[in-house]
Amino acid sequence: MMTEQYGLPASAIHNICAIFQQYPQIEKVMLYGSRAKGSYRVGSDIDLSIQGDVDVDTLLKIENEIDDLLLPWSVDLSILHKIDNMDLVEHIRRCGVVFYDGNG
Repeated sequence: MMTEQYGLPASAIHNICAIFQQYPQIEKVMLYGSRAKGSYRVGSDIDLSIQGDVDVDTLLKIENEIDDLLLPWSVDLSILHKIDNMDLVEHIRRCGVVFYDGNG
């Protein structure tokens, strides 16, 4: 039986994290929103925010690679230091959970 975390099968988490591993400039990826809070539904999107020296071009490459996984959920990917909404940044820092840690 495949284990689930945040309402996602372990295989989906593994496949997403395998993409992040290809980018050494990613320090951490935080999961936030309903999946981090445990209030998700079956079709809830996956809200992820990258911490590290990532530019918009790299973000687009990562988004395309995640799209190629053909996951049944939409993935909302952002770069933490480029978010203008300070309430959202505070929410991510307060409620977010580490989805991927580039430092191992």
